[in-house]
Amino acid sequence: MGLGLAVGGLATAYRVFLRERCLTWGATGDEASMTMPGDDLLAEPAVLATRAITVHAPATAVWPWLVQMGSGRGGAYTYDWIENLLGLDMHSAREVLPEFQNLKVGETYPLGPKGPRLRVEILDPDHALVFRSEDGNWVWAFALLHCAEGIRLISRNRIAMPHASIPARLFNLLVMEPGSLIMERRMLLGIKERAEALARNPISIAPA
Repeated sequence: MGLGLAVGGLATAYRVFLRERCLTWGATGDEASMTMPGDDLLAEPAVLATRAITVHAPATAVWPWLVQMGSGRGGAYTYDWIENLLGLDMHSAREVLPEFQNLKVGETYPLGPKGPRLRVEILDPDHALVFRSEDGNWVWAFALLHCAEGIRLISRNRIAMPHASIPARLFNLLVMEPGSLIMERRMLLGIKERAEALARNPISIAPA
């Protein structure tokens, strides 16, 4: 009973004081509430996270890093050692990989050997990229918006949990949501670092 009360109190405190900041790191109020490509693919998510960062580079320097993301591809630009503890086989590239630049709508690839398969649902070069898991319970969208400093890179996760038990929902609330902030923050910073370096030293990307 004591443990249950403690977990309940922790969940309440997180919802009241920290959850909004966790789920909207870096995003303005307008960005968190705006409609993004892919929103209609999962209309009523149990979890909605919109995070963003300013990249001092043009969209053409950001886009190559997005399209090559994935296990066995360019990685996720986050903490590889954590990803690989989970068996995701992520190795974040420091260079643009021409063989992964020709992404197309309808392509699928796994998020690690044991992870879900992601399908490219929307691909608008230099503007928007949207993935959806094959079970339909996760939509991951990226939008590139022009701003005075360069580009606002916005990442939105829409997650459904149709059959999750109460313990599973609590685990997601208290562990997975804060954990996703740690990983996605590092990912956005990793893309920013790479895109800004590419903008300073542009290269010609030959087709694979």
